Amino acid sequence: MMGIRGGRAVARWVVCVCLALGMAAPLPSQIDEGNVIRGIDASVSAREENLLGYTVTEHYSVYRSKDTAHPAAEMTVKTTYRKDKGKSYQVLRESGSELIRKQVLGRVLDSERVATAPANRVTALIDSANYNLHVKGAEVVDGRPCIALTLVPRRAGQYLFQGDLWVDAQDYSIVQLAGATVKSPSVLAGTTQVTRKYAMVDGFPMATHASATSSSWLLGQTVIDISYSGYQIERRAGVAAGSH
Repeated sequence: MMGIRGGRAVARWVVCVCLALGMAAPLPSQIDEGNVIRGIDASVSAREENLLGYTVTEHYSVYRSKDTAHPAAEMTVKTTYRKDKGKSYQVLRESGSELIRKQVLGRVLDSERVATAPANRVTALIDSANYNLHVKGAEVVDGRPCIALTLVPRRAGQYLFQGDLWVDAQDYSIVQLAGATVKSPSVLAGTTQVTRKYAMVDGFPMATHASATSSSWLLGQTVIDISYSGYQIERRAGVAAGSH
């Protein structure tokens, strides 16, 4: 028969294999769900308090139907975020269908302007004030040990979604999210499936890639792929990178 030490060794091996494969593993008993949620809230609050602004180059590619090789429209913008104002955009380059650029990308940028305005931003934060959060288990995402959680919005907010969240197992900063919007972004579109990945940039979790898939009677299935590059961060005076 397998002894106690042998059983423990096998258990550790199973957890390691699950983590290596990026599969969900049971969360260690010493990690408390309440502590995880408080950690997420603290991380979000620190970012809100200490991140005064940034600029980033965003590249949007729009794909129609099942053609994921040839974008129907593209747009590159310089995005400027200010905590006291929200986001603003400068279009650097654009090509492809004018209809899609106006009806799809134009709406996306307008929605981001509204969502990041100081009066609205608090209603879109990924925290326990806007979501019921429940721990699912431990996973590895892009080589980072993470804690996976389910997200259930507390109300039918315009900027909320239902799905899954992955946070760093050490500092609880957001690593990835995936889900569906609670409300349709427009009368033309149905539910939108969203994924977004983050990486630490000068001590803050910042989006590096995102995608959104939706359908409408006017445009059919539309996939928007977004890449982010060239961040320039402005932090609150006296706050060093990674200190929050």
